[in-house]
Amino acid sequence: MSKKKSTLEKIILEFLDHYPDSYVPVELIASALKMESSSDYRKLSKTVHKMITRKMLRQNKSGHVKPSINEEDSGILEGIIVVNRHGVGFVKLEGYEEDIRIPRKKMGVSLPGDLVRIKITGKTGPANRLEGSVLEIKKRGNRLFVGTLLKDKTGGCIIEPDEKSAQTEFFVLPENTMDARNNEKVIFKLIDWINPRTLPEATVIDRLGQKNTNDAAILSILAENQIVSTFPKAVDEYADKIATSIPKSEISRRLDMRGKTVFTIDPLDAKDFDDALSIELLENGNYYLGVHIADVTHYVKPESILDKEALERGTSVYLVDRVIPMLPESLSNGVCSLRPNEDKLCYSCFMEIDHNGKVHNYEIRETVINSKCRFTYEEAQELIDGKKHKYSKEMKMLHQLSTRLTQLRFEHGAMDFDSPEPRFVLDDAGKPIEIIVKERLDAHRLVEECMLMANKTVAIHIDILRTELAKGNKKTNKEHFPFFYRIHDKPDPLKLANVAENVGPIGIKFKPEAKKISSRVINDLLKAVEGHVLQKTINELVLRSMAKAVYSPTNIGHFGLSFSHYAHFTSPIRRYPDVIVHRLLKNYSAGIPGYRFQELEELGTHCSNREKMATTAERDSIKLKQVEYMSSRIGEVHSGFISGVTDKGLFVSLREVFCDGLVHISDLNDDYYVYDPNRHILLGRSSKKTYRLGDDITVKVFSTNLEQRTIDFVLANPKK
Repeated sequence: MSKKKSTLEKIILEFLDHYPDSYVPVELIASALKMESSSDYRKLSKTVHKMITRKMLRQNKSGHVKPSINEEDSGILEGIIVVNRHGVGFVKLEGYEEDIRIPRKKMGVSLPGDLVRIKITGKTGPANRLEGSVLEIKKRGNRLFVGTLLKDKTGGCIIEPDEKSAQTEFFVLPENTMDARNNEKVIFKLIDWINPRTLPEATVIDRLGQKNTNDAAILSILAENQIVSTFPKAVDEYADKIATSIPKSEISRRLDMRGKTVFTIDPLDAKDFDDALSIELLENGNYYLGVHIADVTHYVKPESILDKEALERGTSVYLVDRVIPMLPESLSNGVCSLRPNEDKLCYSCFMEIDHNGKVHNYEIRETVINSKCRFTYEEAQELIDGKKHKYSKEMKMLHQLSTRLTQLRFEHGAMDFDSPEPRFVLDDAGKPIEIIVKERLDAHRLVEECMLMANKTVAIHIDILRTELAKGNKKTNKEHFPFFYRIHDKPDPLKLANVAENVGPIGIKFKPEAKKISSRVINDLLKAVEGHVLQKTINELVLRSMAKAVYSPTNIGHFGLSFSHYAHFTSPIRRYPDVIVHRLLKNYSAGIPGYRFQELEELGTHCSNREKMATTAERDSIKLKQVEYMSSRIGEVHSGFISGVTDKGLFVSLREVFCDGLVHISDLNDDYYVYDPNRHILLGRSSKKTYRLGDDITVKVFSTNLEQRTIDFVLANPKK
């Protein structure tokens, strides 16, 4: 790093010296330096960005900065290593804008998921990217790997890992194969790896079946994402012993709602009903909405074997052809599920809401309910559309209220990523025979709005409760009673600028201000592309520019929903964070402490990571079924449009089939094409032909790869 600093760099460092132990928002620096104009703020952002790249500053996940440690101390660092399909490692370090690249030859004996000590060795390549080498494995990731067992004629066994698992073969002793057959997919774990010149040793822990079968493919996806499909025997046995009947003493201490009209609305194939609704119209004209949530914490006690397993899983996982529940079926589909005509324990949030969406009064109570009806979304929609039913009145009231709440949320800047989603029709063997677009109904929005309102109300309530508890005890403050928020930070200005660059060439104006990023500006873009052929593509671009919603005891609000307070309260059967929120709510209502702040920070990281893995598995299962569907359609010609342009080629979305694939740049053989990153186009060097985002295109299905879950197209006819 150059010792010479610009005047602005010096001023920034001098200001940050006042906060030696804290990360500081760039907005605070701008305010302190009185940089109020857009041009001043851009200059500041550019300087800060350069200082981060030069390692003068470090940046955390929220984009806040602080001075770097001395260069002499910063060469050896620790982080988790991930590995791409080419065997190149990347280590993400707090305070570094980009991951540190680890060339294959400098990976040592590290494997994906390991905590490693690395030494930064310098910068290489045209991008001048930081590179390093692995010095030591601090802690093995203890992760699951997936691969294919291969046996040779002498009885030796090798596991060839799937591309997403690891980038080196493993050897297995015959006694550690679980008698898996040749060419069978297996889940395995590392035993040891001493020297990079030798193969690592593994042991098989589960057999998935023959390669290329549906079950093997789906179970591989789960294992790649560290998700186990079955519960340990001891956990199932513990769950099976939980009493299904409710003692009279438990009913007597709760608010009895069994005589009230309460019902559930869920997907047709749902089995775990964790929320129910009730509604009345009060004499003053306000709505009295009840959101009744399965009281999972009554059955799942802290530190029990059941609780530990649920925490480890973190969330249920919804794949195309199956659900991997967070809780054993005896609870998720039985004891806790709010099935119709059965007495069930709930935690309920009652809210008096006027016609302008304002909550005048609320009450959060432990209750017992008896659901009067189980509606599917389609059945609920029929009532909304006018079908006569004994609960038509309640359904229409819920629809009126939810419609108003939706309108008000959007008026206050909430964002609406209403992208189409695929639904697969599968045959008995699990093979897709049709792909259709999921229909988005008013009934879906109705349930979502009621859940959002309950989550928001609980978060506001507990914040008030924390303040009162702190006041009542002179030895404590609010931080002694931490809470578990669902937070969503502002988008990355540089990534939003990239969105603007992508949509500009197709005639869509989008100019987000770096200094003051408003959800309204982003919403205007989402509205502008509504119904556009590129709606799904642009929605995904915007989503990638945004911070990921996570769990944390530090409340920064929820940018996407435009809520200052938000928590997850409404799905404890399928999300562990909701279990935590229920426990905190019960503890604080009783005036006793719950989790410690640091404990919630660690739980927030764990639950956010498990949620990310579940989301990846869900997307991988969708992609797998899309690839399976197109595998029987090699040679077919389809019309589509260009949904992405990169130096690899053209990403194409088909119109009549919900599938995406790639036309490799090397298959554009009528000219030599180069990628123009400024215009986001592929340009023919001789012909000057261009391929850009949104262009119509006709392609032929060329090949598919189930292992890599990819679809390759070629042009059906060259562009004129």
